[in-house]
Amino acid sequence: MKSEDTPFEGGPMDGRVLPVLLGLTGHPPKTYRIPVPDPHGGAPTVLIYRRVSRGKGRLTHRWKYVHDPAGDQGGDRLRWPWRRPDATPGGKPDDADG
Repeated sequence: MKSEDTPFEGGPMDGRVLPVLLGLTGHPPKTYRIPVPDPHGGAPTVLIYRRVSRGKGRLTHRWKYVHDPAGDQGGDRLRWPWRRPDATPGGKPDDADG
């Protein structure tokens, strides 16, 4: 598999460059999750980095990862145009009173 050295900005990984595997399209994943084990044996903390543009190289687009301190906000779920939104109003669809 092909990989690309990708820089990380912000958070504990600030300034590091890691080889990230590229997908079939030649792009790294949109989000990069790094599990950090809890020293007390609890659930691990997951650091989330989002892919942003770093500019265009000679032939390909270049990427970097920026720390997302807010965490996962459901950004990885596919959003198809024909899907209904998560929050649906109350009442029946044919109900004129709502």
